[in-house]
Amino acid sequence: MANSQSTFHNLKLIRPLVRDLHAYVPGEQPKIKGLIKLNTNENPYPPSPRVLAAVKAAVDGRLRLYPNPTALALREKLAKLHGCRPENIIVGNGSDEVLALAVRAFVEPAVGQASRRSPSQKKKLETGATPVLRCGASVVQYFTPSYSLYPVLADIHGTAKNVVPVKPDFSLPSVAELKKGNGKPPEGGTPNRWDFSAALTFVTTPNAPSGRGYSTANLEKLCRAQKGVVVLDEAYVDFANENAMKLALKFPHVLVARTFSKAYSLCFQRVGYFVGHPKLIAALDKIRDSYNVNGLGQIAAAATLDDLKYYRANFKKIVTTREWLSRELTKFGFRVLPSQTNFILAQPPLFPAKDWLQKLRDRKILVRWFTAPEVKDFLRITIGTPAEAAALVQTIGKILTAS
Repeated sequence: MANSQSTFHNLKLIRPLVRDLHAYVPGEQPKIKGLIKLNTNENPYPPSPRVLAAVKAAVDGRLRLYPNPTALALREKLAKLHGCRPENIIVGNGSDEVLALAVRAFVEPAVGQASRRSPSQKKKLETGATPVLRCGASVVQYFTPSYSLYPVLADIHGTAKNVVPVKPDFSLPSVAELKKGNGKPPEGGTPNRWDFSAALTFVTTPNAPSGRGYSTANLEKLCRAQKGVVVLDEAYVDFANENAMKLALKFPHVLVARTFSKAYSLCFQRVGYFVGHPKLIAALDKIRDSYNVNGLGQIAAAATLDDLKYYRANFKKIVTTREWLSRELTKFGFRVLPSQTNFILAQPPLFPAKDWLQKLRDRKILVRWFTAPEVKDFLRITIGTPAEAAALVQTIGKILTAS
């Protein structure tokens, strides 16, 4: 009895919002000898020798000191790369941190909107009636499927979420289609209407988990139509045909997010950044943690920018392997969606995708499967080295032959 009372008391110490949260679920990081790991979209190639040398050289007495609080040297190099000023850039502990900062800086918690609601809206809230009209200032908006961190960030901040499905082929609806409504979401239900006044809109481009690339022209039309802040999340853009960086420098309400994790082999160091209007960047800078980017990460990222030739050669190798793997899986009867990322989304034949996940795992190949209804019939497969891709193809062939 005493133990149950203690548990109850401990739960009361936690904010109701936090008690009810569903945390972000990262991909597995198992330590299994001989495992071919194709589940978390890590780069199969190591950082360049110049980057490794720079990091090793920095492991000295500097470790007792705080790093540069604003990652100034790195921001200066990034500004040169993107043709802007350091004031246009904020660096974070991975792009996840800057995405979280955007929610905190630009979106009012829904609870803070209580005084702005009409009596009828308040009554609907109190009785649990739905739908409740939402004030755009408290709305985080995104397409589905996309990065599964977005709803977590919204829930942590206590904001309303407006979630609208992409089209069946995972392309973006046009602005005209969004104004009319985008039809039924997957698995039926009532579709949400796109909110052109949403405080913050996330667009994953290229899309994850589908890999679908989006044209800058179409993204620009969407950005022009939005009244709130738009974040173009370009985590995988180095493997795509085009990027939308120019939109962050053209529009005062657009931010482009980039990361050093996927393309630049620095997942371990956690370095990401936003590019955008100095006023937006200054607002984000006010609420970031002090010394938020570790010193070795800053040095590694800066050294990366000094050796872009090495990485661009790796991008080409990954794209070549991606196209080869897509062709080979198609021969086996997989439905492979077009990709402009370092992964593919593929619908396997003969068995449900969940069963394929286990069959491959039993043979020490790890891929990713999602429960979301839009993608539950697919596997997401990271592009590894040519040898890893060949091993995957050989293993799939053996599974099909034995069936």
